[in-house]
Amino acid sequence: MKIAIQAADLDAERIDGTRVYILNMLKRFGGIAPQDDFLIYHQRDFNSQLTPPVLPNYTIKKAGALCLWTQTRLAWDLWHDRPDALWMPMHNIPLVRRKGLRTVVTVHDLAYKYFPQHFPRKDLLLLNILGSAAINGADRLIAVSESTKRDILKFYPRVQEKNIRVIYHGFSDEYLQKEITTEESEGVLKNYKLQSQSYILYVGALQPRKNLERLVEAFELVKKNHPELKLVLAGSRAWQWAGIEACIQRSPFRQDIIITGTVGIETLRVLYRQAAVFAFPSLYEGFGIPILEAFASQVPVVTADNSSLREIAGEAALFCKDSDSVDLSEKLKMVLENPALTEELARKGIVQLTNFSWDKCARETLEWIRG
Repeated sequence: MKIAIQAADLDAERIDGTRVYILNMLKRFGGIAPQDDFLIYHQRDFNSQLTPPVLPNYTIKKAGALCLWTQTRLAWDLWHDRPDALWMPMHNIPLVRRKGLRTVVTVHDLAYKYFPQHFPRKDLLLLNILGSAAINGADRLIAVSESTKRDILKFYPRVQEKNIRVIYHGFSDEYLQKEITTEESEGVLKNYKLQSQSYILYVGALQPRKNLERLVEAFELVKKNHPELKLVLAGSRAWQWAGIEACIQRSPFRQDIIITGTVGIETLRVLYRQAAVFAFPSLYEGFGIPILEAFASQVPVVTADNSSLREIAGEAALFCKDSDSVDLSEKLKMVLENPALTEELARKGIVQLTNFSWDKCARETLEWIRG
């Protein structure tokens, strides 16, 4: 079978959960199905940290960065190359396709339906138009959680449930298995003026849906009893960042709030392992890969009780109300002030990880694509 894959997101500078997902699938597909040929389309140069492997049954097609690339150049190449199946790892599809081209679309989340105010107007318009076309027009859908599946059925009632398969993401084994030298840890901590076990960590984009203003408020409350504590926001500034920045600037503890910007995987591994607690108070997530990364790093997790987060974290995290910074602060203090609870959550996190595997995700995804 000839399988086409849209991989243009691997060209992006910012590394997020969706791009980690695509890369991990491409690391595995070729080995799982050596008899199949994979056509991998992208636009520019791959991000050096997101470059897929070179395999005998992979053809990398750098297809030019045209306006509306999916609807123009990608659509043309798909028509010309005549694949049997197309996998779109983001919910967007070429509107013009050859008849009989099996099209499979992964839906990560429908945050734009719940929180339209947290998206730039232009992006929101495209998400609604192209998202609807992809979800209603695909032959099959992959939902990354049961929560996302319920959202698809809620907002797109034309979709038949039998055409949706829930396939969980995995996690990167390197967070769990790879050793970190003392020199590596000390170098990262020194760079950000941190001490081991003396900071709260958040990992992800800095944008309104991540609920970081509540996290800053909770940090201020915790800081009163833990003056040595710092807050590390490990991620790049994304859309509508201004409100978060203003909140940080108003904070009396703004000097102890560290924004790392984009960091590499090696730095991120150290930040996870040396954190006192991982905080993920997001208003909505389709999955939540950082939670699994924290589990693999044996860091206790405090997260919001909404969308897919309880589904993914199971019994291995403490849950807070996403609208209540006081509740979040209390949960953070419970972890910081109770070593036995920290050990219990770390132990449960390792157990919870057994439910998730990139190998399993890749096998199930390829089965669904191939039919």
